[in-house]
Amino acid sequence: MQRIRLRYTKRGRLRFTSHRDFQRAFERALRRAEVPMAYSAGFTPHPKVSYANAAPTGTGSEAEYLEIALTQTRDPETLRVLLDESLPAGLDITDAVEARTSGLADRLTASVWELRLEGVTVEDASKAVEAFLAAETVEVQRKTKNGVRTFDARSAVTELTAGRPQGDPQGDRPLDSACAILRLVVRHVTPAVRPDDVLSGLRAVADLAPPVPAAVTRLAQGLFDEESGTVTDPLAPDREAVTAASTTAAATAPATAPGAGTA
Repeated sequence: MQRIRLRYTKRGRLRFTSHRDFQRAFERALRRAEVPMAYSAGFTPHPKVSYANAAPTGTGSEAEYLEIALTQTRDPETLRVLLDESLPAGLDITDAVEARTSGLADRLTASVWELRLEGVTVEDASKAVEAFLAAETVEVQRKTKNGVRTFDARSAVTELTAGRPQGDPQGDRPLDSACAILRLVVRHVTPAVRPDDVLSGLRAVADLAPPVPAAVTRLAQGLFDEESGTVTDPLAPDREAVTAASTTAAATAPATAPGAGTA
């Protein structure tokens, strides 16, 4: 059995698709691309697809991950192209690698988010960010199926900055088109701290309330590097393992004797 790990996106209007909607679209794409999927046992077999830490409905993402199991060996890049062509624009397969290591989900320990706050000036956003980062704890509430839950949104945040949209370096936009961009790095903890929880925290500590809902996009997710404070590519260990295996195979291949195969 071969395992392939894929990175995919949710862009544009398709950020409003739920995780279940994506599952249905992806399984249709598997059939269209004639992927030799492995199936689970039992009375209702399902294709072996493992989804890892899907983004909430309504948020865009450049870094969603899943793993599929195949009954026949396929080239990852060829498979990526076939699946990408079988999915609607906006749900794009951007990377594929053969799984040579274990624990993909264990390497998704943090996310990088971008929050676009229309109608909020960079100055107001920066003041709210300073107040949030200066607080030891920022308690927020979220409604769950078990009722309202209160938790700390501050401890999971390792980075939070405010800036201007790209293409507006001078900051001379008219007041009626004010816009601030927040960049957020948050650890995956329990309970999970989501971008809307951080917005609730900014409202709590600085009364920052965007007049329209924020446009939220996940830019990356992966293993959090404590030394650099960055989020690393979770597929990198598999690429390195594939490269190492290819190098070893080439080095151990028997050399062809001079003149072999000639009369």
